[in-house]
Amino acid sequence: MTMIRKVLIANRGEIACRVMRTCRSMGIATVAVFSTADARARHVREADEAIHIGDSPATASYLNIPALIEAARRSGADAVHPGYGFLAENADFAAACLEAGLIFIGPTPEAIRRMGSKREAKLLMQAAGVPTVPGYQGEDQSDATFISEADKIDFPLMVKAAAGGGGKGMRVVSEAEALPEALAAARREALSAFGDDTLILEQVIAPARHVEFQIFGDQHGQIIHLGERECSIQRRHQKIIEETPSTALTPELRQHMGEAAITVGRQIDYVNAGTVEFLLDEAGNFYFLEVNTRLQVEHPITECVTGLDLVRWQIEVAEGRPLPLSQEEVRFSGHAIECRVYAEDPTNNFLPATGDILLWREPTGDGVRVDAGIASGSAVSIYYDPMLAKIIAYGADRAEALRRMDRALSQTTLLGLRNNIAFLRRVLFHPEHIAGHLSTSFIEQHLSEQPDQFPTPAPAVLAAALARELASRTADYWRNNPNAPIRSRFSAENSEEIVVRLTPHRDGSFHTVLQQAGNETTHLIAPLDFAAPDLRFSLDGRVLHAIVVEAPQHRCWVQVDGSAYILTWISPLPEPGEHREGQGSLRAPMPGNVRAVLATVGQQVRKGETLLLLEAMKMEHSIRAPYNGVITSIAYQPGAMVQADAVLLEMAAEREEEPYK
Repeated sequence: MTMIRKVLIANRGEIACRVMRTCRSMGIATVAVFSTADARARHVREADEAIHIGDSPATASYLNIPALIEAARRSGADAVHPGYGFLAENADFAAACLEAGLIFIGPTPEAIRRMGSKREAKLLMQAAGVPTVPGYQGEDQSDATFISEADKIDFPLMVKAAAGGGGKGMRVVSEAEALPEALAAARREALSAFGDDTLILEQVIAPARHVEFQIFGDQHGQIIHLGERECSIQRRHQKIIEETPSTALTPELRQHMGEAAITVGRQIDYVNAGTVEFLLDEAGNFYFLEVNTRLQVEHPITECVTGLDLVRWQIEVAEGRPLPLSQEEVRFSGHAIECRVYAEDPTNNFLPATGDILLWREPTGDGVRVDAGIASGSAVSIYYDPMLAKIIAYGADRAEALRRMDRALSQTTLLGLRNNIAFLRRVLFHPEHIAGHLSTSFIEQHLSEQPDQFPTPAPAVLAAALARELASRTADYWRNNPNAPIRSRFSAENSEEIVVRLTPHRDGSFHTVLQQAGNETTHLIAPLDFAAPDLRFSLDGRVLHAIVVEAPQHRCWVQVDGSAYILTWISPLPEPGEHREGQGSLRAPMPGNVRAVLATVGQQVRKGETLLLLEAMKMEHSIRAPYNGVITSIAYQPGAMVQADAVLLEMAAEREEEPYK
């Protein structure tokens, strides 16, 4: 048996920090690796030592196998933990570690290679008698063959990258006409994310649940499972909420699926942590999807209900130790839920968001756990996945876990960029979610439409105005008439303009007039304690706590009652005029790299036609024509980096012919 003393973590963000936590507990030294963009990242600060491995793009750093092996050699590490994503399921990387004399904390290169291709995995499981989703996984990768096979499968169907996961290289196709474009887009995305553009087709089983089983194998031939995880709440084919146990599984179905998962593991002599993923239909039939040959993002909920540390198990198995428990000795208790916190805008098709985190505060409380890779001041760049943290809640039953999760999310502060925290709370307490009626199309069915835009709540607006006034008094403060009303104008995200007039009283309180949405209301507000960014104040006799953080361009982020709002202070002075583009300007929804320009100046285009492909945060985004028209200018060419809101193309609308008179 080997004793690991120093681990190089070939990853970044929250999973790197998570692995470090167990390593510290075990007395194992840690080595972080970082790209140029991550020089000041949290995982770099928390490691015992850190080594720069390349420029910001993942291909130059976290996917650079020679650089990672050299970093391990320089640091004197004797083992490598790949985390998840990047090279975690790359058989060549696992083999390179072993060839360099390093212990790879994961499965064997042979197992990774066999399961790394969804195509090969499905063929192997079919031979073993494990039910699989109907589809096409042949060697012929021509469009003609895919189109022919799609007709046999019938629509809708799923185009999937044979390598990798995480929703990359996946497209749902509803009609034959859309298949060629979906194939091309999936190939590009898969090649960029995994270096392999092999595709498969699968029948869309709907409604369906996504249920996976955690398996573990040791070097002595023992393989067990540690229960299931329900992962049906997804957007863009990526999970955002997971829980265990599943509300759909009976004891008998759980036993059958667990046995199937172990059968899958035995087929490849599996060692270390892995996950067998299934689709489950309404009739209780389950179908093998794939094996993730790594630790899953959602592993904390399994740890909560079993009381185990899966990273510790990974390390001990890699050292050659036998699994500490048999299948009969595994015990499950309670219910656990995990929510993934993403830098993205749920109101705009979940587009990733970038920028600096102005303030990050983690929730605390009974049954609450946070796995995060960020801190106040962290920069969220275009180069990596937008997942920032995971909030985990554990309870004696599902109801308690849900309540604890809701409270934890309400106490989480993430200011500076758009995120999905408020959306997660909407999902959690949707009646169908509370009832446990889940499916992979849950969000499209129940939450695809955004709620009506309500005026920004008065406490948030008044907190912003009050904090601004109190902050001004900490500087050289002088007013010609100290009793005159203090007038502030704000604009909210829904473009409403808000006016606040604060009239000071001798006792330090303010008589307040709020003009908003055509209404005028009066309030009495009094500051109780102000230590920026925290403001405790009384509003009409109700004591509230607000967090107010100033941002560039006169913006401020305000969090009150667990919800965050963005307000922009309108200066009373005139602002310099801005250049205004034509009515047909198509802007970048986020910073990114122009992957392809599919139109030319003067070209006639139809509504919905893809004009440009923008790559950001490991995903490809299509810029489509909003109406029929003519391209009048193109501002960027392939390979160019663009900032958010940059004008990419301009087009003129097609004129309708006047009726004959």
